[in-house]
Amino acid sequence: MGKNSHFQFKQFTIQQDQCAMKVCTDACVLGAWTDVDNADRILDIGTGTGLLSLMIAQRNTYAAIDAVEMEAEAFFQAGENVHESPFQGRIQLYHEAVQDFESEYQYDLIITNPPFFQSDLRSPAEKINQAHHAETLDFADLLDAVRKLLKPEGRFSILLPVEEGIQFKIMANEQGWQLRREMTLFHKPEKKAFRSLMEFQDQALPEQEVTEETLHIYEADGVTYDAKFKELLKDFYLKF
Repeated sequence: MGKNSHFQFKQFTIQQDQCAMKVCTDACVLGAWTDVDNADRILDIGTGTGLLSLMIAQRNTYAAIDAVEMEAEAFFQAGENVHESPFQGRIQLYHEAVQDFESEYQYDLIITNPPFFQSDLRSPAEKINQAHHAETLDFADLLDAVRKLLKPEGRFSILLPVEEGIQFKIMANEQGWQLRREMTLFHKPEKKAFRSLMEFQDQALPEQEVTEETLHIYEADGVTYDAKFKELLKDFYLKF
């Protein structure tokens, strides 16, 4: 999915010919799964094409959304996608690293699909490296930024490969965050899980039972979309 120069959703289009990171199914799941209720101000860290900001703007009809992107081509492409969408009045883009980002506000919700594969082999293409690997934003920097930018009662959601997700949960717990919700994503039954979607809040807030769930993209045949997946993405995918 997402190898073409653009990807058409029901309410907006993602142009992606200038971006190293194309539209991918797991990011779409994050945009549809994240709890966007009661969030007046939302921050999207590493917005790429602008996908998550646009999905959240569609789901939450009143929030002001700030989106940070340091890679120049992605920043300009996100600007193009936001400008051509119905949500341009509520999304503000910033061309900088989140480590340098200063805001007069703190946010009710932070969402991020960050660089990952911290230990994988490097691609020869620098932009692909930046998009896929934690070369410009490691977990410590990310957690520092979230601590600075999130309201004390706020929450943040993140998408990571399973192994990196385990590492991140340990580090987040050590730095005062409690896991609130988690979804484990599979391509299909009997296959190994490939992504973890996690939502955290401050440990100072009342502890609550963690909501854990799983999601398969396809049924066992590898062709038919899973009913739960279709329900989650029905407001976005044209085919649903």
